[in-house]
Amino acid sequence: MSTAYLTHPDASAHHTPPGHPEQVARMAAIDAALGADEFAALDRIEPPLTDNTRLRLCHPPEYIERIRMAMPAAGIYQLDADTHVSPGSMTAALRAVGGACHAVDLVMAGTARNAFVAMRPPGHHAERDKPMGFCLFGTVAIAARHAMDAHGLSRVAVVDFDVHHGNGTQDLLWDEPRALFISSHQMPLWPGSGRPQERGGRNNVINIPLAPGTDGATFRRNYEDSVLPQLDRFAPELVLVSAGFDAHRDDPLAQLDLVEADFAWVTGALCDIAARHCDGRLVSCLEGGYDLPALGASVAAHVRVLMEKGA
Repeated sequence: MSTAYLTHPDASAHHTPPGHPEQVARMAAIDAALGADEFAALDRIEPPLTDNTRLRLCHPPEYIERIRMAMPAAGIYQLDADTHVSPGSMTAALRAVGGACHAVDLVMAGTARNAFVAMRPPGHHAERDKPMGFCLFGTVAIAARHAMDAHGLSRVAVVDFDVHHGNGTQDLLWDEPRALFISSHQMPLWPGSGRPQERGGRNNVINIPLAPGTDGATFRRNYEDSVLPQLDRFAPELVLVSAGFDAHRDDPLAQLDLVEADFAWVTGALCDIAARHCDGRLVSCLEGGYDLPALGASVAAHVRVLMEKGA
């Protein structure tokens, strides 16, 4: 089996204002990094557009329609202080969700051992009826619900190592007994949620706050002491990853001190969890990462390990 890589030019049709960190150039940085010869063996797949049925796994119809109607005919429309849309944003978001769900289908069918979905806009801040933090729909949460409903899974783990708390994923999976959501994130930092006391409606949420300046050694200890043992106890049938690379020391939006080797390490650790419990089935979806050279190098480190573990 191989590692599936799902991306599409529609990811670059979602435009934000000049100077916005969640920019089209992020995709160019990733495309360049994964265009190297060492990644030639990736199984490159175009993600399909999703439909309202899957969006409704996490969002009410009126919210979906409100986002659809917000798309401008031209230019850029501001949904909130951080979140903007352009004429191509809805199609990009539908492909991001479609890609995540299709990646789940691929690994469940055994067509791929694991997968990386490189699409934008990101998704882990979108709540049930509220766009936030550059995000329109809860991509990873929808993929988790799709795995449960379409494939009959009863234990899906979602691990989020983006530097910002995955408040949207937490909101969407809060009362979902079939999901375990674990987020490591800088605190204090926007959006301000993600305290250890936030445990989920079914004791199914684990938050790991990290102080500004946290380095790779401390990050790894937190995973070894808290995250990995919880995942082993949960024994997931599928591992989903919100792969944000804005915990990198060069990222402009936060103050953690991780480097590419730390992203490679956590990727390997999560792949090992998947290997022990679910035949290696893991799907990773792009979230943050806003320093372009650091983003490209970190994605390359992440995918390199996926390929090694998926071989």
